[in-house]
Amino acid sequence: MIAIAMSGGVDSSTTAVLLAESGAECVGLSMQLWNQRRRLGPDGEPLESRCCSLDDLYDARRVAEHLGMPFYVVNLEDAFETAVVEPFVEAYLAGETPIPCVSCNTKLKFAQLVTLAKKFGASKVATGHYARVRFDEDRGRWVLSRAVHREKDQTYFLFEMTQKQLSLAMFPLGEMTKAEVREIARRAGLATADKAESQEICFIPDNDYRKFIEDYLDEKGTRADRLPAAGEIVDTAGNVLGHHDGTHRYTIGQRRGMGLAAARPLYVVQIQRAAGRVVAGTQDELLGRELIARDVNWVAIAEPGEPVSCLARIRYRAEDAPATVEALPGGRARVRFDDPQRAISPGQAVVFYDGDDVLGGGWIETT
Repeated sequence: MIAIAMSGGVDSSTTAVLLAESGAECVGLSMQLWNQRRRLGPDGEPLESRCCSLDDLYDARRVAEHLGMPFYVVNLEDAFETAVVEPFVEAYLAGETPIPCVSCNTKLKFAQLVTLAKKFGASKVATGHYARVRFDEDRGRWVLSRAVHREKDQTYFLFEMTQKQLSLAMFPLGEMTKAEVREIARRAGLATADKAESQEICFIPDNDYRKFIEDYLDEKGTRADRLPAAGEIVDTAGNVLGHHDGTHRYTIGQRRGMGLAAARPLYVVQIQRAAGRVVAGTQDELLGRELIARDVNWVAIAEPGEPVSCLARIRYRAEDAPATVEALPGGRARVRFDDPQRAISPGQAVVFYDGDDVLGGGWIETT
């Protein structure tokens, strides 16, 4: 039996079609991750969420019924808040720029899928991610590889997957383009065939992460104690240029919203949380050639004893850049780029590639 993660979107729906048509015995699982009524818009009505909304769950159920497979909804709201939302808020309060999709995929979704699959007697778990997985006999390891359709590749978000998780994972869409996926869904008569894709952070439907953090702290009754206070905006020499209304409102590389008058464009180049300062600098001062990553997970290879040449990516939408990665004690790694990189941001992920294969990755700690 195969357990299929069904979000109600076209990708997971098509995954279900492909596996059902293969003759495999399947069970559909949807995860309720976030309370849909927690955030209100200006009119006082709940904001429409992109995080497993009720409509999405209904769509997933309809697809499962259409394909004649059993379907279950699992409530993981508490686990989602603990594993994804709380770390997201904490990262911004610490002056970092988090990427919650990674933790959601590996620490929550795949971890829970593996557990649930066992309960249903399933030997594999399948998702609609654009990625590929295989066992490399020479390495004796499971290897995560980029999708054939590079524009849709999602391996950046999956670098934390363990060997056990990879051994159980199936990514049927890894060899396909989005157009092919939609065409399969249309031929199968699925209502989700032309459904729009979700974007940005799913539990922040209006993309206003600043307000989300403030509302979340209000809900917890900790806003007065924990929300960063107003402070100074300084240049890299420490000269005061202006003032900000909380370091959580700024990210590395940000240009707009600082309210500074300058002869040339200035960007956020550093967030000094302890000092309560935002550091602004020029485009050149935004560049960096080195970073330290923490919690490094090695995927295609075991932790190397010597520096490794590879391609490294510091953001999902960034270009791969030639670099050398050196493993350090304590699960850390030093990454040195051949050429300067723009806006290396603590809290983001850095993922290492050898061609299409994911060598590993970690969380940017310092630059």
